[in-house]
Amino acid sequence: MTEAWLQHDLSSIARADDLHVSPFREDGETYGTPTWIWSVVVDGQLYARAYNGVRSQWYQAARSQKAGRISVAGKKFEVCFEPASDEIADEIDSAYRGKYAGNQYLAPMIGTRAKAATVRISPIAKE
Repeated sequence: MTEAWLQHDLSSIARADDLHVSPFREDGETYGTPTWIWSVVVDGQLYARAYNGVRSQWYQAARSQKAGRISVAGKKFEVCFEPASDEIADEIDSAYRGKYAGNQYLAPMIGTRAKAATVRISPIAKE
């Protein structure tokens, strides 16, 4: 079960440029190799895109396993991954433009290939 991000965690994540994603491997228990990715916050939700699109290994693992861990801003979070809604794609593009303005990789991250591989990342409720 997912929960909302705590505001102080979400603010730290939004400012950070060191998010590493580790979706579970096929066994559903072992974390995959941490992969550095870009992320943005839109309307209180965390989103990330795979630079290499839907063929990206971390994206495929996130879609199939639906859970894993992120490491960012000196913290680790157990998370779930869900496909992002197409309705918010323009807002995510704007957030990427704002956060990564001037970076040579910005254009591909708001292009069709990466846009097709957008996930929402939510914290998993602690029991």
